[in-house]
Amino acid sequence: MRTLELADKTVPVIGQGTWHTGEDRHQFEAEVSALQLGIDLGLTLIDTAEMYGEGGAEKVVGQAIAGRRDEVVLVSKVYPHNASRAGIPAACERSLKRMKTDYIDLYLLHWAGQYPLDETVEAFERLREAGKIGRWGVSNFDVSDLLELDELGLGGGCATNQVLYNPEERGIEYDLLPWMQTARMPLMAYCPIGQAGNLLMNPAILEVAERHDATPAQISLAWVLRQDGVIAIPKAVTPHHLELNAAAVDIELSIEDELLIDSSWPAPLRKTRLSMV
Repeated sequence: MRTLELADKTVPVIGQGTWHTGEDRHQFEAEVSALQLGIDLGLTLIDTAEMYGEGGAEKVVGQAIAGRRDEVVLVSKVYPHNASRAGIPAACERSLKRMKTDYIDLYLLHWAGQYPLDETVEAFERLREAGKIGRWGVSNFDVSDLLELDELGLGGGCATNQVLYNPEERGIEYDLLPWMQTARMPLMAYCPIGQAGNLLMNPAILEVAERHDATPAQISLAWVLRQDGVIAIPKAVTPHHLELNAAAVDIELSIEDELLIDSSWPAPLRKTRLSMV
């Protein structure tokens, strides 16, 4: 499994996402088992958030990592409306309780909100000093937001930025991704295979998948991971999909493959608004 450095940890370039996890109690055990299998397969980076299932996903994660906390790198995110000086430590404690752990490796601001960034970062730093979190970062930040962190003298502490990135959502390639690569800040790509919609039925993706004897989802993952400093965090709930995700790291796309995918979704030629879901 290919790895890179994230928040002072060595992590696989493919992790496990948990969006839409913890929303149905009848799926709880299956979701726990899926995360545990992913860990067995080397997908030891787990991404979650207090927003996912309103804490339900964190409860699934907590059950999945019971007795295995030292094997995983755990990422969670705080709601913007909780990102105040008093709100962040309270939100963190709730997340820790749900996940049955005493620390989070990487704690992110889910998106920019009403509270000043310096207040949010001050609260993050207090958590870091207390040993509640290892590092902090952000999600859904554009270049202007990262520059604001720098202007405040806070950018050096930011471990990552988690954003939407896949073949049909590649606006970040114009300026955000190059900026982060220059800053040596790893980018975490959420929804790297889209949302199981048109992306996986695209003729170019299907043709490239056939060339590699792979699935469209694997090709989308390989496409995302062709960039330096990028981590993909797909969600999977079946053993077969988890195995496919883990194997996608070994797929190397050719120039011809990339050009074919470009024919459906060209690289951006100008600045576009940061996409979010």
